Amino acid sequence: MCCDCCLLGKSAQEKGLPCDNNLSVGYQCSLVSRACCVDAALDNQTTPIGQTELPNKDETSENGANSVLNNQCNVKCAHHCVGNDTCGCFKGYKLKPDGHSCEDINECLLGASNCRGGERCINTEGSFRCQREVSCGTGYELTDNNICKDIDECETGIHNCGPEFECQNTKGSFRCLPKVKCGVGYIQDALGSCIDINECVSQTGPCNRGQVCMNTVGSYICQRNSVNCGRGYHLNEEGTRCLDIDECKGPDRVCEGHGCVNLLGSYRCECESGYNFNSLTRVCEDVNECRHYPGRLCAHKCENTLGSYKCSCTNGFKLASDGRNCDDLNECENNPCSQECANVYGSYQCYCRRGYQLSDIDGMTCEDIDECALPTGGHICAYRCHNTPGSFHCSCPVSGYTLAPNGRSCQDIDECVTGTHTCTENQSCFNIQGGFRCLSFDCPNNYRRIGETRCERLLCNESAECLTMPLRITYYYLTFPTNIPVFTNIFRMGPSHTVPGDDIQIAITAGNEGGFFKTERMPTGGVMSVSKLINKPQDFELSLELRLRRYGTVSTYLAKVLVFVTQDEPKVPYNPLED
Repeated sequence: MCCDCCLLGKSAQEKGLPCDNNLSVGYQCSLVSRACCVDAALDNQTTPIGQTELPNKDETSENGANSVLNNQCNVKCAHHCVGNDTCGCFKGYKLKPDGHSCEDINECLLGASNCRGGERCINTEGSFRCQREVSCGTGYELTDNNICKDIDECETGIHNCGPEFECQNTKGSFRCLPKVKCGVGYIQDALGSCIDINECVSQTGPCNRGQVCMNTVGSYICQRNSVNCGRGYHLNEEGTRCLDIDECKGPDRVCEGHGCVNLLGSYRCECESGYNFNSLTRVCEDVNECRHYPGRLCAHKCENTLGSYKCSCTNGFKLASDGRNCDDLNECENNPCSQECANVYGSYQCYCRRGYQLSDIDGMTCEDIDECALPTGGHICAYRCHNTPGSFHCSCPVSGYTLAPNGRSCQDIDECVTGTHTCTENQSCFNIQGGFRCLSFDCPNNYRRIGETRCERLLCNESAECLTMPLRITYYYLTFPTNIPVFTNIFRMGPSHTVPGDDIQIAITAGNEGGFFKTERMPTGGVMSVSKLINKPQDFELSLELRLRRYGTVSTYLAKVLVFVTQDEPKVPYNPLED
């Protein structure tokens, strides 16, 4: 394209046209054309003037002229010499700036072609040719001379005639002619078969007036005319003319169940509503209203009946009074659910009261929910869970506990407060989890009882053995459940007040054979804690001794600690067979 635009500029310069001549080309092409036009103008300033082109001649005359003219040129010309060291080019070529070479002229680009409308110019070496822009169409092909030539399908073998036919070419197409020729009285069909011609049905009958034509295979015969009544007529008694048959009064009952109207040579049925008269079969046929008017007769389902139709509804609906629409059916009126029923549009929904759940099998029966067997059932009741229809209840051990107001937890019964204990007057009642203990103690010799839980030492009268005995013996009662965390402090012991310089020692002197407890010294005394897990109920009677050295004097105090370890939150696993 760039070369063609450049040649256009050079051609404009050669014809003396301005280089800025407005051509019907694109912007980029016009720039290239102008640049080549300017360059050609500069080159021509040094090129001999007077170059001409000679028309094409036959080969013999050209060669003869060239042999003479070439002798007049000192340079070798590409085409021929015109004299005075000037070269020329054949028609369709132009001289290059070097003065002896020739190049093709693009007649299509210069608009010098003589192509007609509907043809496209195609440049060739030294000339051009015109080619149709629109194809020749089916059955034709374009020749090199730009002429649409008929394609002989028969000769090329591209026809589709069968073996029983022979191909005959036509303009733009072809025909398939049967090889077998039919005789007189026959006509050939598309498959080449011979079919009999019914000469009797032609517009101009072959027989004379008063004769009846009867077709035969390949021909016909003429017979003398006799009275022959058509359908719907019968001969009169004389046999001379045809009379109409009243089918409505005949024994065949042609329009059974419907009205009958006699016509000349025929009849018509006046069909009842819901029927249509079939003019071919001449009977009243039922109209399928459901198929002819789909979705317009019935709200839900349409069922065709003889002469009419019937509407019906899907499950959950009943036919309305108009016989076409459907109303919602309240299924709950028939009590389909075992407990509660809620009617919804076109159906119903069963649901259960609290404590019941809907069966997955039928969706209508309510089954009791065993709250005790649920994954969280183990936390519903503190001791034992009892399932009941639609609910549950909790219970506590038979003795020592009572059910809390929340109906789930078990509360310890303080037998000492309620007076249900069995302790004697000389015993004190001590309540523990799920029971009680009857306690009593006697002070050892040389001690006197002070209050309900304390014994104090009497005067020692300078007895060394007496001075080593504790100044005071105090009884303490503790209770806690099993599995109490290790290192839990359960008892603290120390002087009522401390003095700088006090030296306090605390130790368990008896009752800790299992090593479940330990003591630890504190700035103001000491504490006793659990040192080993206690996983079963048991009682301990511990002796805890505190030795206080103050101002050089040692004083001993003894604490009798009775520890009652009870069962940690008694719990009975749920067994549905026990309820």
